[in-house]
Amino acid sequence: MEVQGILGVLILLADVYAILQIAGSSAENGKKALWIVLVLLLPIIGVIIWYLAGPGRPS
Repeated sequence: MEVQGILGVLILLADVYAILQIAGSSAENGKKALWIVLVLLLPIIGVIIWYLAGPGRPS
């Protein structure tokens, strides 16, 4: 398997994990939807932003 393939799988797994964590958070539904859209549209940057500032993170 190529390096790009492995990297792609890791990004996919991170995105799925982030979406599951967002969906299970106690945030309002509108905020959840916006975070999920962000992660879907910007897979790498979206996960990083979610990890740093997403729902369920301490302020």
